[in-house]
Amino acid sequence: GSILNFHPLKPLQWQNVVGSLMAHDMLAFEILRLNEDPNVQGLALDLPESLYSSKILNAVKPEKDVDGLSDVNLGRLVRGEDSDYLVSPTAGAVVELLEDLDGKTVLLVDINGALGSSLQCLLQRRGAITASCHWKSPGLQSKLHHVDVVVAGSPKPESVPVSWLKPGTTLINCSSDLLSGSNTTENAVCSLAVAMRMQNMVKNTERWIHSQQLRKWDLHCLKLQPLSPVPSDIEISRAQSPKAVDVLAKEIGLLTDEIEIYGQTKAKVRLSLLERLKDQPDGKYVLVAGITPTPLGEGKSTVTIGLVQALTAHLKINSFACLRQPSQGPTFGVKGGAAGGGYAQVIPMEEFNLHLTGDIHAITAANNLLAAAIDARILHENTQSDKALYNRLVPVVKGVRGFSSIQLARLRRLGINKTDPETLTEEEISRFVRLDIDPSTITWQRVVDTNDRFLRKITIGQANTEKGFVRQAQFDIAVASEIMAILALTTSLEDMKERLGKIVVANDKKGEPVTAEDLGVTGALAVLMKDAIKPTLMQTLEGTPVFVHAGPFANIAHGNSSILADKIALKLVGEKGFVVTEAGFGADIGMEKFFNIKCRASGLVPSVVVLVATVRALKMHGGGPSVSAGAPLKKEYTEENLQLVADGCCNLQKQIQITQLFGVPVVVALNVFKTDSPAEVDLVCKIAKQSGAFDAVPCNHWSDGGRGAVKLAQAVEKAANQKSSFKYLYSLEHKPLLEKIDTTIAQKVYGAEDIELSPAAQSQIDRYTRQGFGKLPICMAKTHLSLSHQPEKKGVPTGFILPISDVRASIGAGFIYPLVGTMSTMPGLPTRPCFYDIDLDPVTEEVKGLF
Repeated sequence: GSILNFHPLKPLQWQNVVGSLMAHDMLAFEILRLNEDPNVQGLALDLPESLYSSKILNAVKPEKDVDGLSDVNLGRLVRGEDSDYLVSPTAGAVVELLEDLDGKTVLLVDINGALGSSLQCLLQRRGAITASCHWKSPGLQSKLHHVDVVVAGSPKPESVPVSWLKPGTTLINCSSDLLSGSNTTENAVCSLAVAMRMQNMVKNTERWIHSQQLRKWDLHCLKLQPLSPVPSDIEISRAQSPKAVDVLAKEIGLLTDEIEIYGQTKAKVRLSLLERLKDQPDGKYVLVAGITPTPLGEGKSTVTIGLVQALTAHLKINSFACLRQPSQGPTFGVKGGAAGGGYAQVIPMEEFNLHLTGDIHAITAANNLLAAAIDARILHENTQSDKALYNRLVPVVKGVRGFSSIQLARLRRLGINKTDPETLTEEEISRFVRLDIDPSTITWQRVVDTNDRFLRKITIGQANTEKGFVRQAQFDIAVASEIMAILALTTSLEDMKERLGKIVVANDKKGEPVTAEDLGVTGALAVLMKDAIKPTLMQTLEGTPVFVHAGPFANIAHGNSSILADKIALKLVGEKGFVVTEAGFGADIGMEKFFNIKCRASGLVPSVVVLVATVRALKMHGGGPSVSAGAPLKKEYTEENLQLVADGCCNLQKQIQITQLFGVPVVVALNVFKTDSPAEVDLVCKIAKQSGAFDAVPCNHWSDGGRGAVKLAQAVEKAANQKSSFKYLYSLEHKPLLEKIDTTIAQKVYGAEDIELSPAAQSQIDRYTRQGFGKLPICMAKTHLSLSHQPEKKGVPTGFILPISDVRASIGAGFIYPLVGTMSTMPGLPTRPCFYDIDLDPVTEEVKGLF
């Protein structure tokens, strides 16, 4: 039963387990179940004597043991850890009833086990001399005659006369049931014991309330000993011994019931933490973005990791990195992993890059279930009458026909306010069972997390069983799924379920949108995603915490990690801490989407933007030779060339200007390579500051770990104290879709002179506006290799016309995405993919060849 229930935020239940009717093992199982119930803060055991075994007493979690009889609580009592144990109510009552015990002899009769140990410890601590025996022990008469106090654990047998006690001996019987209500002179200890149990409950409640508050971090950082030359990423990762993830979780204030452990180094974090810490002020919010990159990337992930290592391991400031989960496509293709690099990495890197906790697999399953539902529904509607469809969609089960909850919701959307399946008219039945999907408008594709160019265009339905329903389709890579974007933008389980239901998969033959909710699959999608919604906790090389969660494409989606990971991290770091997250591609793409899409959905306000640049990329923008993955760099990139650097800084200046449009201070982080000369580094920092950056700092975290990014961390800390005048680039309410695309993003951000809409794009804009989607934000799908639509145009192109070939919608995720030129959503494998170098040692089970 519930004995106490008085916490204003969350009910506290003290579960009174009555075990007389329960078998021993069933009782132990029930205790273990209640241990894991977050709504039960304490367990009080009232059992028959036969069930008070060590197994039962120690089945209770020490923090829920209000009777103080577990081995852990007894050990703390014996060691004298006064603030961290609870005294057995019965033992406490006995000692409380007795007056001055110093030098007196106390005999414990028929009191064994945990209660006997507690009593002996407490009595001895009060100066008493203790002994113990049974009522049938030899020499009992002599023992009784020489003691001052007798404490009995069972009633005195008639065979033991009172005359055996010396005059003035105190006799206490503590054998009565605590909750029996008996209050005779023989068991007067019972009433006091009940009161002391209540006192234990209050003490335990105070401890529980304290545990729910934000805890000061007790983080033990890992030591780094950087080598020169810098070894490979996987060698560095493997040379470090990560902390067990439950240890890391405890260090940063997570409760035991707030994590779900996956192996030794990964754990899911439950969303209940947001409720526990809802009154805790957020920390500072930092975004890492970049200039227009080379195809090799400029190290945003490495800067993100280096920055948090510097903040926490070296400046002793709480910080969290929030990163996207990488797709396995690039990992086995050409790009490799995404755990950072050098001495600024998430570890273990192989676990980070491969599977993680299965979120992408869950997205793949959910996405493909929805795809299967679309084609199956078209097939069944094409081959069955209204009556046959109705009988199968609303079957008679055990003589009763009833609508499911999602079917009732569809009826309400159709304006049919009926709940009895037998009362629908023929016209209502037809409207209910017919989605009338137009196959030519289907936008929902199947996905797989592998680079497979031969799935870019396929034909489905060729088996005879599909009765001639053949259509062209395609596969996208899994991280391009709208469900991935939904995962990244959702704010709760309820919000995710609502977004999943809003996914528009096609139009019907009247031009109206058909959703996942119409197909009846929303609940099933939410079930497949129920674990994926929880962020995954990992750590950096220096033992600082990292959340890895979601990994949407940065072109057709917004390219940012999850809102939920950011929100949880912002609570955990505390008001003076920092959460550092990363936006995909250059600031013109990833950062713009972070502000206009992600920040709108989250309501979070960024404090600082860190803009990552490299001398290599700036030389490319200054007119240097083309850079391509797998090809050696030309000498212009390995030798000092101040003119190329100066000319290329135009791109850096443009990205700083884009950041300033949002009113957020920007710190430039120059990711230094060993081939960069001091003069080149100084030149970039000088131009960045002259162009409006709050500061510009060279960083050596790749070779030195957090120590190499301390100056960056200090600059970020100072910038975060500046007044921020953050603003969105456009209003959702007052600007139509076309104006958001053209005058706001294309012209103001990219620097285009104008846009050119294809007839298909114009038609889609008109359709989405008519369907009520005109107030959604814009997510431009454009190449990341140039500010324009042409990857070969480096620096800051001007005077160009931005072609919009098509416009599509991710209604569940909550944005419209125009396609600039052609945009592939399924990468292909190169001639020599990364998988040639990836292998597994069958003896040690170590993964080789990842980078």
